[in-house]
Amino acid sequence: MNPTQSDLIHLKNIGAASVNILHAVGVHNVDDLKTLGPVETYMRIKNRGISVSKVMLYALQGALDDVHWNDLTPDVKTQLVEETRKDRADA
Repeated sequence: MNPTQSDLIHLKNIGAASVNILHAVGVHNVDDLKTLGPVETYMRIKNRGISVSKVMLYALQGALDDVHWNDLTPDVKTQLVEETRKDRADA
């Protein structure tokens, strides 16, 4: 699917490259992203061996909240990072 044909492209923080990454990990639309959530989606990306920074994690949360990732509070960013660490510890 072409990134511009996906509803993901209309989310804040999500461009064509991000849409391609999301498609590669099985997130094909906004409902998929909502269902998985930002942490699980980010972990799928990391586990797939795709090199992304924490900004992708923040961008995914911001996309769901309809805010620029940089406008997330420090507490939200910290919580997201902690959840990724918890997921790795549970694996």
